[in-house]
Parts: sequence; structure tokens; C-alpha cells
Amino acid sequence: MDWRSIWLVLIVCLAVSMVVAAMAALNTALQAIATDPKIAANASEQTWIIDGYTLMLAALLLPAGAIGDRLGRRGVMIAGLVVFGIASLLGVFAQDAVQLIATRALAGAAAAFIMPTTLSLITSNVPVHRRPFAISVWSAIAGIGAVAGFFVTGLLLKYFGQNNWQAIFICFAVSAAITALVCLTIGTSKDASPDPFDWLGTITSVIAIFAIVFGLLEVPHHGWTSPLVLSTLIGGTLMAAVFCFIQIRVKYPLLDVKLFGNRAFGAGSLSVMLQFFASFAVFFLALQQLQLIFHYTPLASAVALFPLVLGVGLFALLGNWLAVRYHSLRFVLSIGVFLAGLGILLMGVIKYTQYWQMALLLVILAVGIGLATAPSTTAIMQNTPLDDQGVGSAVNDTARELGAAIGIALAGSILAAGYSHRIDATADAAQQALSNPATGGSPAKGAEAAEHIRNSLGGAKGVTDELLKSVPPNAPADHPVKALANQIFDGASAAFTNPMHTSFIILGSILIAGGLFLAWYAPRRIVPLTDEERAAEAAAAKE
Repeated sequence: MDWRSIWLVLIVCLAVSMVVAAMAALNTALQAIATDPKIAANASEQTWIIDGYTLMLAALLLPAGAIGDRLGRRGVMIAGLVVFGIASLLGVFAQDAVQLIATRALAGAAAAFIMPTTLSLITSNVPVHRRPFAISVWSAIAGIGAVAGFFVTGLLLKYFGQNNWQAIFICFAVSAAITALVCLTIGTSKDASPDPFDWLGTITSVIAIFAIVFGLLEVPHHGWTSPLVLSTLIGGTLMAAVFCFIQIRVKYPLLDVKLFGNRAFGAGSLSVMLQFFASFAVFFLALQQLQLIFHYTPLASAVALFPLVLGVGLFALLGNWLAVRYHSLRFVLSIGVFLAGLGILLMGVIKYTQYWQMALLLVILAVGIGLATAPSTTAIMQNTPLDDQGVGSAVNDTARELGAAIGIALAGSILAAGYSHRIDATADAAQQALSNPATGGSPAKGAEAAEHIRNSLGGAKGVTDELLKSVPPNAPADHPVKALANQIFDGASAAFTNPMHTSFIILGSILIAGGLFLAWYAPRRIVPLTDEERAAEAAAAKE
């Protein structure tokens, strides 16, 4: 690969890592942000500080990719970086939770114009024979970007303090400004003769994806049978059907849905969705386990996920080399997704209590995702027309966002239902103990504590932390308050751990089924043979 291509890959990987990191980073800092007196975010607002970014990013990816194809991919990416930096800087000055959510939504909208252009710049500027390697690097960086977000956030909170969470937004703003400047040194590309823009397709696609992702994000809080969830999921699905109907009928579609008839394109899209379904569900569960059960700090939790970084980074290169060199797309995708599912399934079956046990299982997951990640993206991009690379990249990115949303929705709903089913006895006992005036309690205090305990393991840990503040450090284990705190935490931990393992089993089983399906559905080659190549192969076989 020449130095110009290497520099381009480096710059676009810097941009995509920032976008993915921003999607995950605030999970680590959410407690610090929510307890800031200025923000004072309630449970619903805390959710949307995280999800507002994801929702806008997912909804706008397809039209943003098409705009990049028409106006020039580098220019659109720079514009997205500028808006992303401004939105991040505005987050520093947010005066309440609503303002912070608005800045996050703006950053997500800007990210939608950055993410697809990064990949399409690679596929339209890097020489064909070096393209699979460049896509492998991009896929590895995009795959580990979330862990990088956790790590950087943990690092900033450690050295600047929990109360200075604004350092995270300053870091994103500075990174966006630097990336926008260095983007001026790379080449650009665009559709040589762009078709008229499909406004009807754009509107229907945005509404469909917005509604589906919104519904999925609300599942852990309201359940699958909630009228809000059902109406948005059903409405979004119907709008997606309308979008497909329009795309088949119009002369210049936003997305040629016939591309999904190409089995390599379809298998790549499904594989990407399954990978992010797995990885973000595991992030959702594992980070809570590390911080609440194993008592890791945010920084230590991010470091604990490094086996994923190493596995995905190393095996992304191997997976694409195997798929391209030996025409083994079917083998690599199916084995990769199957291994990822096996790793998650074992996290549910094995009742591990030590981090090293968890790390071994994360390695299996990482090897599977690493093998499948780059070939999936390569299959999508290699089967997308050159002038529509932005749209192809947007399909790849939309599959990622939908997979992540579905994974978090499923894991979150199983965990919430299982925890609620098991926590009542612990919450009732805590309410009774803390309502006793003889021990300094009150009915109001007992009811408030019980509500926090019923909400989540994090809420239960908050109650125990408050109780332990009144206990001398050298108090014996049978000290009444200390014993009560231990009883609450042990009960909440048990209520959390059982459904967590159930979630892992269900998630792993879905991935294993997906791997078996890909073994049947995915083609052997990334790019189908032309008629001339088939004739040549037939002649050679005959000879």
C-alpha cells in the first residue's frame, strides 16, 4: 500500500473511532453526570443522554451516505466533524439535562455524516488489490472503538475527577477539530454523474429507522408489550415496508434494495448486525457486572475489556485474508458468528466468579467477531456500485446500529424482568428495617430505599453505600447497619446474576443459530463470478 493510501486509512480510522467511542463513552460517566447538581438527570433523562446520540446516528445514516456520494465524501465528512465538535463543546456549557440531551442528539446527527464517508473514502480511493486490507483495518478500529470510549472516559474521570465530566466533551471537541484539519490533506471522491436525490425515500427511511430504534431503546424500560414500544416497532416496520416499495418503484432510489438479492451483500449485512447485536449486549451486561459485582472502577472496567480489543484487532486481518485469498466467505462468516455465540453461551452456562474466567470467555467472543467483522464489510462494499459507496457504507453502519439496539433491548429486557421477579424479598426486608424509628429510620426513608433497590442493582448499591457511610471503618461484620447493607447487596447481586446468565444463554443461542444459517446462506466468494469467469472455469474443468 502506498503512503497516500496509508495516510488516508489512518485519518478515516481516527474519525470512525471517535464516532463509535462517543456512542459508548458516556455509559462510564453517566453516574457522575446525573448526580451533578446542575444536570440532576432523572432515570428517563439519563437514558436519553446515552440514547439520543444513537437514535439520531441510526436514523440519518442512509441519506447522509447518499449526500456524501453526491457532494463529495471528504467535504461531507469535514462538515460532519465541525458540527460534531460544536455539539461536543455545547455539551460543556449545558445547564440542565434537556440541553445536554439536545447536544448529544446534534452530535449523533453529525456522526451520521462522518461514519459512512470514512468507509466509502477507503473503497473509492485505495487501489483494488489493497482494499480488503484497508477495510480490515477500518473494521478492527470500528469494532474496538466502543472499548476505546470506555477507556478514555475512565482515564479522564480518574485524572480530572468525577465532578469534571465536562473534560470528556472537551476531548471530543478537540479531537474533532484536529481530525477536520488533517482531513484537508487527503483526497476525495464522489459520484461522477449523480442521480436526482430521492426525497421520498429519505423521509420514509428516516421515519422507519427512527421509530424502530426508538422502540428498541425503550424496551428495557417499558417491556415488549408496552403500547409505546409496540406502536413504534410496528409503525416503523410498516414504514420500512413502504420504503422498500418506493425504492422498487422509483427511477432513482436512495437504496437499491435489489442489492440484498446478492447473497454476499445480504450475508455481510446479517453478519454485521449479529456481531453488534452480540458485542453491545455483552458491553451492557459485562460493564454492570464488572463495576457492581466485581467492584471495578470505570477505568479498570475498560481495561478488563481489552481481551476484546486484542482478539478483534488481530483476527480481523486474518478473517479478511482467508475470505479473499481462499474464497471462503461462507466458512469465515459462519465460523466467526458461531464462535462469538459459543463464547457468549459459555458466559451464561459457566457461573464464573473471577475475572480471569470471564476474560477467557471474552477471548472466544473476540476471536469470533474478529474473524467475521472485516469479511462482512468487504462483502457489502465489494458488491455495491462504485458511485454508491456512501450508501453501501451506510447500509453497513445501519446494520451495526440496529444490531446494537436489538442486543441492548433484548439483554436489558431479560435482565429487568428477571431482576424485578427476584428482588421483592430483599426490597421488602430493607424497607421494613429502614422504616423503624428505633434505628433512626422512617417510613419515608424505608420506602425510598426500597424503590431504589427495586429499580436496579446500581440503585441497590447506592443504598448500601449510603448505609455504610454511617458505619465506622473498623466496625465488626455483625454491626447491625453493616449486616443490613451486606444483606441488601447480596440479595440484589443474586437477583441480578441469575437473569444476566439467562441473557447470555439466549444471546449466545441466537448467534449460534445465526452462524448455522450463514453456513447455508452465505456464498463461497465475496464477489460473484462474471459470466466470462464462469465460462472460463467450466472450460478449465472440462479440460
